[in-house]
Amino acid sequence: MKKYILIFLCLMMVSGSFAQIKDFKFKFYGQIRTDLYYNSRANEETVDGLFYMYPKDKVRDEDGNDLNGTPSSNFYTLYSRLGVDVAGPKLGTAKTSAKIEADFRGTGTSYSVVRLRHAYLNLDWGKSALLLGQTWHPLFGDVSPQILNLSVGAPFQPFSRAPQIRYRYTNKNFQLTGAAVWQSQYTSQGINPDEPTKSKKSHEYLKNGCIPEIYVGADYKNGGFLIGAGIEMLSMKPRKEAIGGNGKRFKVDERITTLSYEAHMKYTNKDWFIGAKSVLGSNLTQASGLGGFGIESIDERTGKQKYTPIRVSSSWFNLVYGKKWKPGIFVGYAKNLGTSDELYTSNGKAQLYGTGTNLDQLVTAGAELTYNVPHWKFGLEYTLSTAWYGSLNPMNGKIKDAHAVCNNRIVAVAMFMF
Repeated sequence: MKKYILIFLCLMMVSGSFAQIKDFKFKFYGQIRTDLYYNSRANEETVDGLFYMYPKDKVRDEDGNDLNGTPSSNFYTLYSRLGVDVAGPKLGTAKTSAKIEADFRGTGTSYSVVRLRHAYLNLDWGKSALLLGQTWHPLFGDVSPQILNLSVGAPFQPFSRAPQIRYRYTNKNFQLTGAAVWQSQYTSQGINPDEPTKSKKSHEYLKNGCIPEIYVGADYKNGGFLIGAGIEMLSMKPRKEAIGGNGKRFKVDERITTLSYEAHMKYTNKDWFIGAKSVLGSNLTQASGLGGFGIESIDERTGKQKYTPIRVSSSWFNLVYGKKWKPGIFVGYAKNLGTSDELYTSNGKAQLYGTGTNLDQLVTAGAELTYNVPHWKFGLEYTLSTAWYGSLNPMNGKIKDAHAVCNNRIVAVAMFMF
C-alpha cells in the first residue's frame, strides 16, 4: 500500500516538473473520504458493505431463526482518491485534454489496493468531441443522484465505469451522444463454465461476442434544465461449448442480444437539485442493475441453448436543497417484468442467470443532511429498503407469492476535498 502511494506521489512531482512545458496545464485534485455505516440485516453488496444494493432474503436455520437477520457495521477510507486533469496542445484544430484518476477500493475482495477509476483522452473541435478511454458508462450519464451512499442509487441508477469510444455533437441546446462500450471492472452476469447452474460475472461473454455495447442518446439543455433519453444494445455469447444429450462435447454458437431504454431529467440552480431517471432494462447486470437472462430452449442433441432476457423497470427521484446545510431525499423503485418468452423447465425448474432474479419489487427511500463548506463535507443519511422475494413462474418469468424483507441503513461521511 505504501509503495503504491509513494509511486503516485512521485509521478505527481515528476508531472509537476513538466507543468511549465508550453501548452500544457495540469490540475491535481483529490479527496480523503471516510465512511461509517450500519445495516440492520445482511445485504447484497460489494466492498464489504460500502457499495450497498438491497437486503437479502430470509434464510431459516433448524430453529426457524433468520440467518440473514444479523446487523453489521464498519468504517473505511477506501474511496479516498487522487487525480489529475491535463490540458494539452492542439492536435490540428482540436483542443486536447486527458484525465487519470485512482482510488484505493481494489478489485474483487482485495481492498486498500490502488484502482483505476478514470483514464481517457479527449479531442474537442467545438461542436463535436471524441473521447477514448475509461469513464462513466453512458447509461450513468450526466444525471445521477446526489446522495451519500457510494452506490449512487444503484440498482435503480445504472452504475459503471467502462472503456469506451464516445462521440458527442453539440449544437446550441442539443447534444447527441454515440458510444461503443466494452467491459473491465464492471462485468455481465453469465453462465459459470465450472458450475453451469450458477451465475458468474465476467467480461468474457462480451469479449467472445466481438460486439461492444452500443449506446445512442440525445439531450436538451437550457439554463439549469436538462432532459434526455437513450437506447443501449448489449450482445454477448454466454458459452462456446456445451454437453449434448449423448454426453459428448459440442462447439456451440449462442448469443443473446438485448435493448434497454432510459429517460432522464434534472434541474439545478444555486439552491436546488432535482433529478430523476427511468430505465427499462434487459440484462443490465454489467451496469449494477437487476435482472439477467434465462434459458428458453435446449437442443437435445448438441445441448445448444437459446436465451430470453429478464426485463426490469427501475426509476428514481432525488431532491436536494441548500448551500451550506443541504437536506435531501431519495426514492427508488424497481419492478421485475418477467422474461420476453416462456422459460425452459427441467423437472419443473427453470434456470436463470443474473442479479436479484428472485426479486419481484424493490423500494428504497432515504433522507440525508450534509454540511458543506469549501473543501469540507460532513453528512448523515438514513435509508430504508424493502425487497419482495418470491418464487418463479416459468410461463412468463415473473415472481409470484412474494414476501417483504426490510433493511435499515445509516451512513455517516466526512470528506476533505482538494
